[in-house]
Amino acid sequence: MNNNSWTSIDFAALKMRCLNCFPSLLANWLPDGKEIGGEWVARNPTRQDRRAGSFKINVKTGRWSDFATGDSGGDPISLYAYLNGLKQIEAARELRSILGGAV
Repeated sequence: MNNNSWTSIDFAALKMRCLNCFPSLLANWLPDGKEIGGEWVARNPTRQDRRAGSFKINVKTGRWSDFATGDSGGDPISLYAYLNGLKQIEAARELRSILGGAV
């Protein structure tokens, strides 16, 4: 694989691949969470969050927000970046690797 293939990522295609298996990704990323009314509700592992409730992710769209801090994003890629302290492009590269295949 040449270096260019790692720098050009189709973010829209990657987002769709993530959304196609999003419940299982969320179960891996936030294992203490659960789906309630179409949202994954979990403790935010990036802060001292003692109980679930303010950190919610829409399972269908990937939009997420921590209502206690105001942090938010619009898709699974931004969520993965946020949870792992990565830049968007780094998160996209890791997700592409995790999901396999070219996007």
